[in-house]
Amino acid sequence: MYEDNASDTVIGVLREIRTLARDGAPGDRLPSVRTLVARHHVSPLTVQAAIRTASAEGLVDVQPGKGSYIAAPRAETPTADLSWQSVALGPGRQGEEVLSSLLAVPSEHAITLSSGYIDSTLQPVTALGAALARAARQPTSWERGPIEGRHDLRGWFAREAGGRLRAADMTICSGGQPALATAFRGLAAPGDVLLVESPTYLGAIAAGRDAGLRVVPVPADADGVRPDLLADAFRRTGARLFYCQPLHANPHGGVLATSRRADVLAAAADAGAFIMEDDWARGLTIDGTPPPPLAADDVNGHVVYLRSLTKVVAPGLRVAAIGARGVAGTRLRTARVLDDFFVAGPLQAATIDFVTSPAWRRHFTALRSGLHTRRDALLAALRTHLPHLAPSTPPSGGLHVWLRLPEDVDESALVTAAAAQNVVVFGGRPWFAAEAPAPHLRLSIGGAPADSYDDGVRRLSRAFTTV
Repeated sequence: MYEDNASDTVIGVLREIRTLARDGAPGDRLPSVRTLVARHHVSPLTVQAAIRTASAEGLVDVQPGKGSYIAAPRAETPTADLSWQSVALGPGRQGEEVLSSLLAVPSEHAITLSSGYIDSTLQPVTALGAALARAARQPTSWERGPIEGRHDLRGWFAREAGGRLRAADMTICSGGQPALATAFRGLAAPGDVLLVESPTYLGAIAAGRDAGLRVVPVPADADGVRPDLLADAFRRTGARLFYCQPLHANPHGGVLATSRRADVLAAAADAGAFIMEDDWARGLTIDGTPPPPLAADDVNGHVVYLRSLTKVVAPGLRVAAIGARGVAGTRLRTARVLDDFFVAGPLQAATIDFVTSPAWRRHFTALRSGLHTRRDALLAALRTHLPHLAPSTPPSGGLHVWLRLPEDVDESALVTAAAAQNVVVFGGRPWFAAEAPAPHLRLSIGGAPADSYDDGVRRLSRAFTTV
């Protein structure tokens, strides 16, 4: 049987092609697609994917109608001295290194317990591919569309938010991170204060600082941000913008309690401020029924609503929407123009096709089951191999388990030791806008196969013995 979706099979074919290119001579013909199919027991699509990769690496010269040949080596070029660039560019942007390390692709032998995306087996790639194919056949999808995005897609996001948001209030962005950058530029000026939950999404901290904002933390717990401390922070700092994740907050998984929602809205209203609601985890609830977005309770336009599909569908679906009523909505659309004008038409067309099809609901039924299995597998592994770290209350949704480490553990050393055991984890320090009260780890419950968690946590427990 062919295994078109198995990346390991592509790697196996690619490994042979690389060996042949290394040991052969330029111009030697490589085995045909048919030969490689028979040798590796894979499909022609898998072989062609491996050949394309080898061609991109400069190892193979593909000649249509003739076959594939070992490419001539590239001519050696003099060693360049690029050291002058460090002087010319000066210090790097704040948060750049942390985000890069979080998004780095691990080795094929590592078990990844740090991913912020769902595992490939949970992604509805067949339905997405069909939607994208249909979109590509629509001539209008290739034309320049409105800067704010397709009206039908904006309307869908507005309906999902509930409350008083309408299609005209929404702007389509190429993912949640660009939407955050747009919001911080559009709603604040360099030097302004940005309040954030503590801990919070490190990408929001980085985007705020990159926009020249002074990021100030407000303590949060399992029930979300504390309204009394939020009100104090507004009064003390004069802030006019507060970023929060009311549903399954990244990294700690907290959900804003029903008893706190009205007080949080009141704190913003009293301060004449905006709440930037990042609803990134809508669709990732495992237990129970999720509360509606905070935007659904907003009367006077204090909530700026952000919803991305990247985390809940697939990393390649870089589509999000940000919405606000009144002048704030106009400011967001203006700031959006400075990014990349508009999101690609075929991607928008494929998105509205997918989210309005039966495949959308089927995906979330399967996703909930898959996350439930993975969460329980991770918690069981923690109780077996690291019982002193296992949380007493499992997260009700989201993609992460937030672990507080013993005070004497150096989390950076632990992350390094875990990497030596071929398990990738991420420390807690970058998720705090100020000093971290204790060392932490953020482990993923969605980014790895269900049967890998026991081995991954076993490797992590070995790392503990070395720090």
